[in-house]
Amino acid sequence: MKKINSITKMIMVAFMAVGALATAQDTKMVGGAEMYPTKNIVENAVNSKDHTTLVAAVTAADLVETLQSEGPFTVLAPVNDAFNNLPEGTVETLLKPENKAALQGVLTYHVIAGKHSAKDIMNDIEEGNGMAEWTTVNGQTLTGMVVDGKVKIKDQAGNVATVTIADVNQSNGVIHVIDTVLLPKM
Repeated sequence: MKKINSITKMIMVAFMAVGALATAQDTKMVGGAEMYPTKNIVENAVNSKDHTTLVAAVTAADLVETLQSEGPFTVLAPVNDAFNNLPEGTVETLLKPENKAALQGVLTYHVIAGKHSAKDIMNDIEEGNGMAEWTTVNGQTLTGMVVDGKVKIKDQAGNVATVTIADVNQSNGVIHVIDTVLLPKM
């Protein structure tokens, strides 16, 4: 058990290095834009060139007002390339007005109630002996783990996202940037 704990602690240090500057400075760069901890999730996300698809989806799903509310929320924010890696036509289909409920289901699968910092996530993984499970706002679960020193988030379909930027603090929560769109059971 001591070996697992010491390895987990080393991995935790590596993960926290990804987001270490969040506590050392007031802003963090995401998608070429400064993310201000005094602004809410939507106010910051609209400035990230890496999240234009996510912002368009949040708008089409009528979730802007929700993500501007007090929260707090933890948002796992897929970059544009993550959406581009979905099967052809998926994004266009989800953005159609008649598919609003399905789009809301996908987007709320990327949101966990409460503010879960990188440290909190690593504590959950350590306490779960290498795996943690969180219930998302849409009611389904995500699983967290560390693989090769990187935090990974696995959806119920088996897709695995890597956290690429951690601890982007917001006035109403925190964003962790991920490289894959997570998909709930439909």
